[in-house]
Amino acid sequence: MISIAIDGPSGAGKSSLAKRLAAELGYVYVDTGAMYRAIGLYALRAGRNTKDAAAVAALLPDIRLDIRPGTGSQQILLNGEDVTEAVRAEAVGMAASDVSAHPAVRDYLLATQRGLAESRNVLMDGRDIGTVVLPHATVKIYLTATPEARARRRLAELLAKGQPADYDTVLADIRLRDDQDTHRAVAPLRRAEDAVLLDTSDIGIEESYALLKKTVQDRI
Repeated sequence: MISIAIDGPSGAGKSSLAKRLAAELGYVYVDTGAMYRAIGLYALRAGRNTKDAAAVAALLPDIRLDIRPGTGSQQILLNGEDVTEAVRAEAVGMAASDVSAHPAVRDYLLATQRGLAESRNVLMDGRDIGTVVLPHATVKIYLTATPEARARRRLAELLAKGQPADYDTVLADIRLRDDQDTHRAVAPLRRAEDAVLLDTSDIGIEESYALLKKTVQDRI
């Protein structure tokens, strides 16, 4: 089986680019970030402090998380409810960053993530795919962009959806998320030693996709 691991910070375009490439290659796309978002969403709905490891761990026995992978797509079911869209909310993203720092949550999801790569060709993106989840992946990519570039892109997305937002707030949120993801004690965001670095700060979406596609195809 061929596995492609794409890591990088929030807002770097991993999910949109990875989903598109998976569809073109005919691979199963696995958005691991959405799994953490689903747990973050459950914790928020339960009124728990997402930074409290014990409080979040106590919820895990009550969570039934089903992943329905498909070519270029992935549906997230939380206790039978389709939360594929609900987990994209900004508040849920911050909650996901919190819960992903808890060892119990990471252990809860690790077996599921690895299992998805055992019997099919996968393209998986997240924060620790190349370093922890799939350390022997066929291809490893570290996709990044400056915080400012990511903030501009995220702001454009929010405004296009009709959601009120301003650049300074979005930038502050991205910097906070970066700090949380890179300084957490368990599986922090970092570039694997054998990962190819792709910086898309100064190029558009089509150029970014072409660069990612060529990098992957040259290595599989």
